[in-house]
Amino acid sequence: MFDILNKLGEVKKKMEEMKIRLGTIYLDAEAGEGRVKITVNGNRQIKSVLIDDSLMNQNSREELQDLLEVAMNRALEKAEATNEAEMKAAGRDFLPGMPGF
Repeated sequence: MFDILNKLGEVKKKMEEMKIRLGTIYLDAEAGEGRVKITVNGNRQIKSVLIDDSLMNQNSREELQDLLEVAMNRALEKAEATNEAEMKAAGRDFLPGMPGF
């Protein structure tokens, strides 16, 4: 029983370390042939949004909104995949006998 509690404490510490590490991983996505670029970190936090000047007029408002949506979703999908891969790798290394890892 004490062994399990020790393992859980170690798992919690590893998860905190992984969250810090994921915060340092940056992933880029773009839409509209690069006219909208989004950068997120592995924790799925948006870190930057770059918009080409050609989209900065009133006539492009709808297009800009669509491109932002596409770029953000692409970036967040990459972050989710990175997050899941890191979690699985940590689980295999740390808890090799646990199902689901």
